[in-house]
Amino acid sequence: MSNERDRLRKITITALMIALTCVLTSVIRIPSPTKGYMNLGDSAVLLGGWLLGPLYGAVAGAVGSALADFFAGYTIYVPGTLVIKAIMALVISLGPYLFARSGKKHLRIVFAVSAVIAEAVMVIGYYLYEAAIIGEGFVAAFAGVSGNVMQGLVGAAGSYFLIELLSHTGVLRSLGVAGFGGGKNG
Repeated sequence: MSNERDRLRKITITALMIALTCVLTSVIRIPSPTKGYMNLGDSAVLLGGWLLGPLYGAVAGAVGSALADFFAGYTIYVPGTLVIKAIMALVISLGPYLFARSGKKHLRIVFAVSAVIAEAVMVIGYYLYEAAIIGEGFVAAFAGVSGNVMQGLVGAAGSYFLIELLSHTGVLRSLGVAGFGGGKNG
């Protein structure tokens, strides 16, 4: 019974993270020179990966972001977004496992390193997608890199802030997720 309850909880939180990712991706859209747009969705992608782990986190980040692209009329980006955002969530979710020796004491550093790697995946992924798949060419696609770097910085900072905030509640503990806060919740 407990396993079924845990599974239902993960599915429910995944659905909520899909919705949050879609909303944060849609709420502010700043067009980029490469026919894409900058947004706040990476905060939710990274948060979902950290909270839900590799499988559910990847689904939440990929589906939420791809839905936002689809609803906004950026359908050409949907396939790339599915793959790129899934990999980002996977990277952030694996951070605690890859840096297991660092222990809870250095969890903020583990998150920061994982977030930088995940956002690098996004920047490189969209550069390659725009250059090769969309057909912008490698020189023209470079115009979108600075916007994606900015989006990555905002996304990493936003997700860090949200996790820090959640660390001071019982939410992370109830999910069995390592938080940053000290004491009983983190």
